[in-house]
Amino acid sequence: MKFHEATLDNGLTVIAELNPHVQSVAAGFFVRTGARDESMDVNGVSHFLEHMAFKGNEKHSADDVNRIFDELGARYNASTSEEVTLYYAAVLPEYLPDAFEVLAGLIRPSLRDADFQVERKVILEEIGMYEDQPSFIAYENAMKIHFDGHPLGQSILGSSESIAQLTRDQMADYHRAHYRAGNITVAVAGNTDWNEILRLANQWCGQWQSGGTPRKSDEARAKGGSALTRKEAFTQQHVMQMSPAPSATSPLRMAAELMSVVVGDDSGSRLYWDLVDTGLSESADLSYNEYDGTGAYLTYLCSTPESAGDNLKRIREIYDDVNSRGVTEEELEQARNKAASRIVLRSERPMGRLSSLGSNWVYRNEYRSVQADLDAYRAITTDDVNAVLKKYPLGQLSTAAVGPLKSL
Repeated sequence: MKFHEATLDNGLTVIAELNPHVQSVAAGFFVRTGARDESMDVNGVSHFLEHMAFKGNEKHSADDVNRIFDELGARYNASTSEEVTLYYAAVLPEYLPDAFEVLAGLIRPSLRDADFQVERKVILEEIGMYEDQPSFIAYENAMKIHFDGHPLGQSILGSSESIAQLTRDQMADYHRAHYRAGNITVAVAGNTDWNEILRLANQWCGQWQSGGTPRKSDEARAKGGSALTRKEAFTQQHVMQMSPAPSATSPLRMAAELMSVVVGDDSGSRLYWDLVDTGLSESADLSYNEYDGTGAYLTYLCSTPESAGDNLKRIREIYDDVNSRGVTEEELEQARNKAASRIVLRSERPMGRLSSLGSNWVYRNEYRSVQADLDAYRAITTDDVNAVLKKYPLGQLSTAAVGPLKSL
């Protein structure tokens, strides 16, 4: 595999990891914008804009976009997070030019008012659907509590109120401000030619508006708190808890990732053996979430309402033990093996490499090969984990619960 990188005259970054031994190629447009970049009066506009991108532009209608991708046999989609909006497609190498053109067109949609009004109804339906999912409610509330006063506390979907009041002109203004060339990274992974990538990028993206949009990336100073949403019809209690963790650029981030695997992976972890394998809860896991300038540990518990309080106490005891005693070498070695397997298995598909390629560049402005990641995880020691726990101990600072209980 060989890495390439270039910057067009307008500031657009183009990166590629080329591998002649695979049979496909994946391309992604990583736009450095998401819920945290929105003002509250347009909350949800990033996700709404992702939907509008597939409504077409002057050259391709919405039907054209889907038809062309389907004719190419592409695997394609888009996603919006708190920090990045991604548009991607994976195709056979000979179809990259056609797929690239359509992807580039998604970044410059027409934003017709008629499409806007129709898609608004779709977004409102989506919000209503997610409001019936307890884990979604718990996550939204946990983020809101933990990141109170910080942009990461803003909802990706927005609210029914913010979407209902959003105008097409507000969306267009947001698009002009955040979809500039300097805010976008085009990443390609798989079997293709670098000169061809540059030709396509210059042809379809070279005239995009230059410049970027600054983002404040201060570390969140979480105060903590709790919120309980009572849903009497639910048969289970869903609880999400958050506490501070390393940021996406912290040298402690990989140690934090391995520590979270030891403590809260969905199989073979301390939480799994103590709460799930014993039948005390349906789910109990810990994840490490990295963001621009900050990070968070996210604990998720799903159990019967009657056992929720005792299960949270057991989690606290496990966290206290890890904070005071760390993890064992045997546990860390198992976590290293899990991380290595996931990296290698994901890397065997260009689509898997695309995610790592784009994320590393957007967050850290660096290229990391598969071997570099494997070596980095293998080099992490129990001392590194202890260093993470000293600065970012596991905790239950912010709590959001959804279920039939009146209190935890």
